Amino acid sequence: MLLSFFRLPRVVLLVCGLFLAPSALLAWGNWGHQRINRAAVLALPAPLRTFFYNHVDFVVTEAVIPDSRKYVINDRAEFPRHFIDLEDYGTQPISELPQTSAEAYKKYDAAMLDKSGRLPWYIQDVLAKLTQSMKNGRKDEILFLAADLGHYLGDATQPLHTSSNHDGQLTGQKGIHAFFESQLPEQFGKDYNFKLAEPRLLQDPAAEAWRIIAQSHAAADTLLALEKKLAAETPPANIYALNADGQIKKNVFNNPVHTPAYSAAYHQVLNRMVERQLRTAAQATANFWYTAWVNAGKPDLTALDSNYTTQASAKQLKKELKEIQKGKLVDFRSFQEF
Repeated sequence: MLLSFFRLPRVVLLVCGLFLAPSALLAWGNWGHQRINRAAVLALPAPLRTFFYNHVDFVVTEAVIPDSRKYVINDRAEFPRHFIDLEDYGTQPISELPQTSAEAYKKYDAAMLDKSGRLPWYIQDVLAKLTQSMKNGRKDEILFLAADLGHYLGDATQPLHTSSNHDGQLTGQKGIHAFFESQLPEQFGKDYNFKLAEPRLLQDPAAEAWRIIAQSHAAADTLLALEKKLAAETPPANIYALNADGQIKKNVFNNPVHTPAYSAAYHQVLNRMVERQLRTAAQATANFWYTAWVNAGKPDLTALDSNYTTQASAKQLKKELKEIQKGKLVDFRSFQEF
């Protein structure tokens, strides 16, 4: 009875968030974020995987809640956690920026961080909290923080979350954010390969967070330039889908819908960039979860569940592990933006 009581508000919260959140400020949409967390669970070593798989529905659903917190309850503190506008932090190399969150909070005031983003530093903060929650054996905190951490790592692998030109608004490409992160994976994601390597212990998580940010930022100009070139080579009538009134069709978040042919052409010239970035996010999530667990002393998290819970999950886990060997995730429903 208590479980049902808490489920209903969470579902309502999620649904409300989906319809209120402007997609230009999200990363990977529901489709991507939820698959990042699910693939990460399956990549974990057996002792850790068993615990996370026992709660895989929670970890997958909660993958999108950080975005819901922004728009449903208007949590202003949440907004800067999802991006970093690197251009705002100067022209020096990324390696010369404050690498740790302690250094960043000492150098920049809250106004600067809130305006230009906290993402790589907040990833470190959540990792520290997850590690402590594992040491303390607090199951609810572990699952909540792990799901959140997967979300922020997903944001870090979305190139446009590292640039002030986050929706192509500075280059005449408004709408590219949702196009890249939601329409493309929803249209082509069924063929993506989500098989990951075994997670590795991160000796320097701060450096790894920045490595991911740097790689994503390097891809931002590429994805913008490729779409700009493609648009110039494509008849305008073939770029956007039209509604019954002959106007550009919009999705539920009022973003323009591109034609299937144009989406296919863009997806092709990107040369699997969307798939690579999603898989990078899932691998990073597995690596950070694993690192938290090792640094917590490798506690037996399965002891936090009953034997019944573990046994009830075992058959389905076996099925999913068989599918992921082929690079496939089991079919599950996510809210469709396009």
